[in-house]
Amino acid sequence: MDWTEVVGFVTGGLCVWLTVRRSIWNFPVGIVNNVFFIVLFVGAGLYADAALQVVYIVLGLLGWFWWLRGGPDRTALRVRATPRWGWVAAVVATGILTLAVWSVLTSHTDSDVATWDALTTSLSLVAQVMLGLKWVGNWAFWIAADVVYVPLYLHKGLALTAVLYVGFLALCVVGLRQWRRAREDAVRPAPVPAREVAA
Repeated sequence: MDWTEVVGFVTGGLCVWLTVRRSIWNFPVGIVNNVFFIVLFVGAGLYADAALQVVYIVLGLLGWFWWLRGGPDRTALRVRATPRWGWVAAVVATGILTLAVWSVLTSHTDSDVATWDALTTSLSLVAQVMLGLKWVGNWAFWIAADVVYVPLYLHKGLALTAVLYVGFLALCVVGLRQWRRAREDAVRPAPVPAREVAA
């Protein structure tokens, strides 16, 4: 355990907490977290996870812009259900990315956890894009990734990071519930004032 893991622990926990609360500050805090995890993962030989942090920074900047200025169609983003085509696209993208990352890891690195590193990397990338679009389904992909991350980090001797990801897993469950509630509130018709009903 070193100071980069400690700082990653703190900023990572804060980032997920802010995301659960749908605060736009999750993006700058998350970018700081990514920088520290790049250093940590390179040292641990988790090369795909290190590269993932670089992509996270790019996606974080994009998500930050979307939340400030509107989504890809320039309309204000609100929490919404993941469309059916979005689920299909997310699953297909995860499969393709996993194979691509695994191929790179097995061909060009000394990784001894190429399959799991590739899978978690792909799940996380897809989840981050879904988060940027404010799709509730992003939490399902984060949960799936965290379930694999915890034993992976324990295997690599990153005990504090594994504990952090147990916390992430719990926060993801909370986030899923809160985002579902926010979506339901957004689509629920506004109550009609009593005077209008009486009229």
